[in-house]
Formats: sequence, C-alpha cells, structure tokens
Amino acid sequence: MARRLPPLNALKAFEAAARHLSFTRAAEELFVTQAAVSHQIKALEEFLGLKLFKRKNRALLLTEEGQGYFLDIKDIFISLTEATDRLLARGAKGTITVSLQPSFAIQWLVPRLAQFSELHPDIDVRIKAVDMYEGSLTDDVDVAIYYGLGNWSGLRADKLHTEYLIPVCSPNLLLGDKGLASPDDLQHHTLLHDTSRRDWKAWFKQVGLRQMNVNHGPIFSHSTMVLQAAVYGQGVALGHSVLAKPEIEAGRLVCPFDQVLLSKKAYYMVCKPSQAELGKIVAFREWMMSLVEKEQQELVVDNPVIHGAD
Repeated sequence: MARRLPPLNALKAFEAAARHLSFTRAAEELFVTQAAVSHQIKALEEFLGLKLFKRKNRALLLTEEGQGYFLDIKDIFISLTEATDRLLARGAKGTITVSLQPSFAIQWLVPRLAQFSELHPDIDVRIKAVDMYEGSLTDDVDVAIYYGLGNWSGLRADKLHTEYLIPVCSPNLLLGDKGLASPDDLQHHTLLHDTSRRDWKAWFKQVGLRQMNVNHGPIFSHSTMVLQAAVYGQGVALGHSVLAKPEIEAGRLVCPFDQVLLSKKAYYMVCKPSQAELGKIVAFREWMMSLVEKEQQELVVDNPVIHGAD
C-alpha cells in the first residue's frame, strides 16, 4: 500500500508557521518569501481538505484541526533534526580528500596541515595534486581548491585569499650592474611568466610602460616553478602574493617595486552543495577560512594597487 504523504515542503512551512504563529517569521527561518509560505500552507490545506489557520484581530491562530496536526508532527521534526545532527557528527571523522594544484599545496596548504591535525585528530587529510581541473568533482574528492572567478556551475565556492600579483626577484639581482631602481629597468632583465604572458602585459599597461616587450622569457606551467626560477636569479616574476609569501619572508625573494596587480581571480574552496554541511567538510572549511581571515588582516598593502589583472 502506497504511503499517502503530504508535500514535504508544505509540511515544513506549516511546522515553522505553526511554531511561530507567523508566516513572516516562518519565511525568515526558511529563507523564502512570506508569499511562498502562504502558497505552501494553501497547498497543504488543499491536500488535507482542512483549514489549518485562521486570522482573528490580525493575529494568526491555529484551527482546532491545525493545532492537533501540529502537536502530532512537531516531535517528528525534532527527531529528524536530532538524527541529522547525529549523522553530521559522525561525518566529522574519517578521511577527507582534497584536490588542488601542486603550487598551492606546496606553498600554502602542506606547511599548515599539522595545525588542522591538532584541531581534528579524527580526520585524516588525503592530498590529491592535480595539474588541471574540469570544473566538477569526482566521487573520490570531497573538497577542491580552484583558482578562478568562482563561478563553477553546480558547486559551492567559498573565496579564500584576495589575490595580488607582485613583482619578485632574487636579492642578488638588485646588486648586479643592471639594477632595478624603476620599472623601466625591467627592459634589461628576463621576465618570468606564470602560465602565459598576460599578467606582465597587464602590469606594464597599468604602470604606463606600453612600449615594453613582454614577448620574451620562459613560461612555466606551475606557479612554484616560476617562483623558484626567480629565487635562482633567472629573472623577475609576477608572483601570486599567497604563494610568494614564504619565499619573501625567508629572504629568498624581494619586491623591487611598489606596484602590484589586484587579480580578478582568486583561490576558492569548492565542494558539492549536497555535502557542504558534512562534518569533516565543515571542519576543514572553517579551519581554512579562519586562517585566511587572519592572514588577510595581517596583509597590509601600503603600495598603490593596480586593478585589471586576469
């Protein structure tokens, strides 16, 4: 015999409206409009063939049938909530697989992983380094770190760091016979490119050096490679601020100029919306966002920021 269940969205709207005795407060709780709650209540009343609410002196009241129905179902909703909480709590254990590009893994995530393990000893992190992504998550990946505009269809994306592109080079390059006193001096140095030549083109355009030739210098497929080439004095790179920070703090790289580019792109933590509230994913997301917030507050950019990087 088939079960005769009412529309579940309508039932959820009724439970909230009956508990608050207000369509407005129910709408706020459910993140819908008051009209949507009213529509759902009407659909439920039509399904049951009964009036559930009545208005008296502008107050919302339950009918006798509505009161009895609410008393019957409210404990069911409490049980559903408790069961969901227990399931999510169990999800805060086990293994979480994180997919990301090697550069972000090496320069940012791996050095900080011990902090996560101390906070969440029941969660083991599995790092899956990938060169490219396809805008979708495979079944063996819980979370990914993407670099882009944050508009991946069907995925939840939480923005991490605001991304700056900064000129960096070895300190030894400043001591040579071809110094770097101003951006004009870059014509005497090799430009190192991360993936393509677009970033240097945008940087020179905003600085006002349109005559500079950027069609020379090696192109690297990984950001870590371009930073290491700069460390070894092979030229000047436009480094991602997040990835270049460890090399700058260690003194292996310096910023010869004040001008930086505020990138339109950024790093995002992404996951499937259906798994966004799973305990281990919540734990990893909250840990990452907390670290990022702290680091962004510490990042004081006193130099002029030039917009327009791709």
